[in-house]
Order: sequence, then structure tokens, then C-alpha cells
Amino acid sequence: MEFRYLGSSGFKISEITYGNWLTHGSQVENDVATRCVRAALDAGISTFDTADAYANTAAEVVLGDALRGERRSSLEIFTKVYWPTGPKGHNDVGLSRKHILESINGSLQRLKTDYVDLYQAHRYDAETPLEETMQAFADVVRAGKALYIGVSEWDAGQLRAGAALARELGIQLISNQPQYSMLWRVIEADVVPASEELGISQIVWSPVAQGVLTGKYKVGEEPPADSRARDDKGGADVVRRFMSDDVLSAVQSLEPVAADLGLSMAQLAIAWVLQNPNVASAIIGASRPEQVADNAKASGVTLESAVMMTIDEIIVGVAERDPAKTVSPGSRPA
Repeated sequence: MEFRYLGSSGFKISEITYGNWLTHGSQVENDVATRCVRAALDAGISTFDTADAYANTAAEVVLGDALRGERRSSLEIFTKVYWPTGPKGHNDVGLSRKHILESINGSLQRLKTDYVDLYQAHRYDAETPLEETMQAFADVVRAGKALYIGVSEWDAGQLRAGAALARELGIQLISNQPQYSMLWRVIEADVVPASEELGISQIVWSPVAQGVLTGKYKVGEEPPADSRARDDKGGADVVRRFMSDDVLSAVQSLEPVAADLGLSMAQLAIAWVLQNPNVASAIIGASRPEQVADNAKASGVTLESAVMMTIDEIIVGVAERDPAKTVSPGSRPA
């Protein structure tokens, strides 16, 4: 496993992050989730990402239990705040001072740790003054409950405003967590240049496009019974945008590229996002331990420029690049 600095800080994380969105506390049983976490540790992964909203707080509990007994300073544990949690009352959502300060305490209790390494705004909150949000994050850092601050799916203007306030408050905003893959490249035009200017790294989610880039879905065939596209707990909704025939045909054309390199399709997809120097880590999820072991092998893989060009030629007509697709809700979700 290789490691990269996160933003302009001196903080290093593993190139592969293990994340538990849509899995822990939901799609997979707790004992399987624990085996997946153990597989991640065995593969050299030290960075773990979760959120209070995943499975309505249950995912944090599962991750905390799975990491019990590990040396805390050898791990990087990330969580997030924004989406509705708990009974989902009128203050159980957003980035108000009240919700942030109450949420960090709940997350630490569930994760069984005194601090998280990175505390992230899961989306931009249009209903809370940014000054209030950043001051609350600064207080979380000064209380020792988080070491660094990050965000998720903020656009370039929001990143610039947040970074400016962070500097004034004497804290470090060092990361953004956007969706990014061969098929979803919307951060490249605006978010990445702004992040490079600000000293912010990307920790990217869905590098295999919800499993589509593994090649498991075929044109004219029903999705596998155990796949995300057949999951009625939310998985099918998030993968639907990639299930068109033109996308699946392009993905099938990537199979010889992966084979020539001796890589699995998932390894090719993960290695591809890691070629972007602004990407510090790619988040993987898993429902089986062997998936973790396979995906982790993408760390350290270098794709030559000719390979990158070939991939671009294959996916040019199906990759989404519109920077306007980086967007947070215009109002808080109910």
C-alpha cells in the first residue's frame, strides 16, 4: 500500500480508503462487514471513511466495533455531518452549530474513539451562514475532537469561500470528497484547479462507478442477482445513471485494456483515478473480503500516457464532464 499527503498538510493517508456507505448496517451482515475491515487492514489500508447518515448511524457503530483493539494512532478515521440522522427532527440535519457540535459527539461515541482524523461537511448547507459552519468546525478542532476538516461535493466557489474562512480561523481545510471515475469527470474543469490552488486534495468516492466499471453488467443481460443494480435499499437508484447500453458497451471495450496490463477491471478503474495528482485516495466499498483484497492492488499502479489516451478514446462519448453536476441541495432535506 502506498500513501499520499492530504492537501497541503503533513498528514498522510493510504491511497485506498475503505468506506462503508450502502454496506455496513444495511446491505451486509455485521460479521461480513468485520471481515471486510480485517481484509482492508491486511491489505495495508489504514484509512477508513464513514458518515453519521450511513444506515442512520448504524454504519459508524459497525466500523467502530470492527476496529476495536487496533492501535488508534496507526489509523485514519473519517466521518461526516450534514444529512438527517436519528429521529430526523428539525435540527437533526444541516451544518448549523447545534447540529455539528451534537453530531461530532454522537459520532465519536459510536466509533469508540476520542477523535476523528478528518471531519467532513457531507454537503454544502445553503441554509446556514458559512461563517457559522466554519466557526463550529474550528471549535471541534480546538476541542481535540477532529484533527482536520474536509468537505464533500462542494463546488469551486464554495471551496474558495470555505478555505478563506478556515485560514482566518486558523484551521486546515484539506480535502474534498467528490464522486470521480472514468465515467464521472465533472470535477476536472473547475473543482480540481481550485483545489490545487487552495492546497486541497480529493478523496474520491465511486471510482468504479457503483460497480459498472468492474464489467459485471452486460448489454441485454439482467444484472447479477447479488449486484448493486438489484438492491432495493438504495443501491439500484445510485447505479441507474450508468446502466445505459452505450455506457455498458464502452465499459466492455475496456476489458482488453485491463487484460493487457494484467489488471482486473476494478483495479484499472481505481488506478485510473489515482493517476490524477490531486487525488489523494480512492474510496472502495465491499460486500465480500475478496473484493477488498482485489481493489487494494490498484495502489502503486502506474498507467502510461498511451494507456490513458486509449481509455479516453473508449469512453469519450459516455463520460459526464459537466462541472454544473457538482451540486449540493438547494435546501436541507427533510
